[in-house]
Amino acid sequence: MEESLKQWLNNHNIKYVLHTHPAVFTVPEAKLHCGHIPGTHCKNLFLKNKKTGQFYLVTFPHDNRLDLNQFRKSIAAPKVRFAEPEDLSEILGITAGAVSPIGLVNDTNNKVSFIIDEIVWNAEEICCHPNDNTETLQIPRADFQKLIRSTGNSVEIKNLPYLEPINTNDY
Repeated sequence: MEESLKQWLNNHNIKYVLHTHPAVFTVPEAKLHCGHIPGTHCKNLFLKNKKTGQFYLVTFPHDNRLDLNQFRKSIAAPKVRFAEPEDLSEILGITAGAVSPIGLVNDTNNKVSFIIDEIVWNAEEICCHPNDNTETLQIPRADFQKLIRSTGNSVEIKNLPYLEPINTNDY
């Protein structure tokens, strides 16, 4: 974890446990290397409304597949698409494969609206990358919620729409 992030977490009194592992880019890789870590593991999408320029970071349980068409309808933004890697780097200071709600600490201009599934928001512990896909932070719910609120980004807690469940027996 970068020293600046560690300092930010300490300055905001965020409790966490840091786990290191090989780089993970997919849910099957994450299950293999991080499945032993207790807590609700996250999947994150960084999206942009091509019409308005609004950015969204969407966080939900890693075993789910977001129904993008229904999601677009739910936020009344039919032009929402995946944001460019350059936007991800410039705004959240991270690269594809390491997208995480922790990236919001780098969004000092609060350009991103954070949308999180209520399952993750209400989980006892949340597991996500600390802006690096070779590590996972295990964060208690109260500290995760404090972390998110401390960024100053708008937060919307939703019951997100999903496609059929992923068959976890394939892993």
